[in-house]
Amino acid sequence: MAAGAVAITRGMRWPGGIAAGLVLALTLGTLGAVAWRAGFALRLGPADWAAIRFTIWQAALSALVSVVLAIPVARALARRRFPGRAALVTLLGAPFILPVIVAVIGLIGVFGRGGILNDALGLAGLGPVSVYGWHGVVLAHVFFNLPLAVRLILQGWLSIPAERFRLAASLGAPVGRLLEGPMLRAVAPGAFAVIFLICLTSFAVALTLGGGPRATTVELAIYQAVRFDFDLGRAAMLAVVQFALCAAAALGLRAAGAPEALGAGLDRVVEHHAPGGRMLDALSVTLAALFLIAPLAMILARGLPGLADLSGGLWPAAARSVAVALGATALTLAMALALALRGGALARLSMLLPLAASGLVMGTGLFVLLHPLVSPREVALLVTMLVNAVMALPFAARVIAPAVAQAEAGHGRLADSLGLHGLARLRWLILPRIRRPLGFAAGLTAALSMGDLGVIALFAGDGQATLPLLMVRLMSAYRMEQAAGVALVLLAISLALFWIFDRGGRVDAAA
Repeated sequence: MAAGAVAITRGMRWPGGIAAGLVLALTLGTLGAVAWRAGFALRLGPADWAAIRFTIWQAALSALVSVVLAIPVARALARRRFPGRAALVTLLGAPFILPVIVAVIGLIGVFGRGGILNDALGLAGLGPVSVYGWHGVVLAHVFFNLPLAVRLILQGWLSIPAERFRLAASLGAPVGRLLEGPMLRAVAPGAFAVIFLICLTSFAVALTLGGGPRATTVELAIYQAVRFDFDLGRAAMLAVVQFALCAAAALGLRAAGAPEALGAGLDRVVEHHAPGGRMLDALSVTLAALFLIAPLAMILARGLPGLADLSGGLWPAAARSVAVALGATALTLAMALALALRGGALARLSMLLPLAASGLVMGTGLFVLLHPLVSPREVALLVTMLVNAVMALPFAARVIAPAVAQAEAGHGRLADSLGLHGLARLRWLILPRIRRPLGFAAGLTAALSMGDLGVIALFAGDGQATLPLLMVRLMSAYRMEQAAGVALVLLAISLALFWIFDRGGRVDAAA
């Protein structure tokens, strides 16, 4: 997040107050609803404690494996220049906007029973491996979070001035102990904390690859309690536990903080600062690229044949997904901009609070509140849109708030002298200068919302499936080729929305 949003325009604080109220209602308000429904008597059974232990264990293991594997890849990217390096660094950002359920289809195509890995093992005379269970959950989390860990650790490597590497080399000093070790001790805990937090709330991965008593997360247990047992009391108790876990992880992330600066330099490129290790660097980059590219290639290879077998339910589901994504995007941008303009402690809290929340916990709270008044199916798409908008708020605010503050710092005094306030200031000063980050935030929010499989699985009826939910239903019916076709459509629409918004923000945008 930026150093902190500040109140920058007179007469523009009330929209920020409304946005903060909505965020507080959908996070703390829904938590209060589930706590009230649970009766504040958290009596958890053995299966619930098993879900809690597995949730923490798989998140910790996924974060640890992601960070450990990211270190040699980030090191290679930091000190080597090779053809395709820029494309690989760009590819590292793809899993973040890739719909989770789409990536699962790709992983099944590589590591599943009929995947290319088991085909190769069969040719070698070895037995098959299964992608389902705890190892499948960890594998999927590493696929999503290894690129994030690489980007975070790579920034740490690039923050070390190249002159320090050259000085160490000229003196024959151990680079690893004097430079790389201290940097990793400063950067790795923050990378671990953010990935741990992400893995705590990964519902779609646990739903499709987990399950069973040994691979059930808290969020999956909440879903099962509502959808299959209709035990709202147990679901409420688990929702309180999930919020507590996320809040503790968010506090840990805040405690990890940002690493201190490692000194100033002349902005030279860090390259070949170690004479050896070329083979290790090449192997690390090659394996990482294959790990990321193979599932994406399998989505394309299996999705194209599946397109011909899709039923007429595909396009209504696609229309619902697009409608929810566009509604969530508009609401997220409005809230992020309103909070950035308002500033203050309340705005900062509202920008950060969704990190401690869980979409499924919000959905459970809304289910508890709405069930006596209206059928949850009647408001499934609206509730999904609201929750998606709030969950994407921290990412959008991280992009928009610094741009708003920069625009005000550069031209605020001139606007004051011209008497620009309120909507006129927003129109002529702020919006023209934040089009680039606004477009990027819109594309990111739309892509994330398109692939969300959380609240809609809790609320939707038979005729209300979005594309992710349609995929899960096809997978449950073992219609994997058709599910791959839906995955390809979902991927294409998600990437198209991201490109349209991001490109639109960059066309004729002011600096």
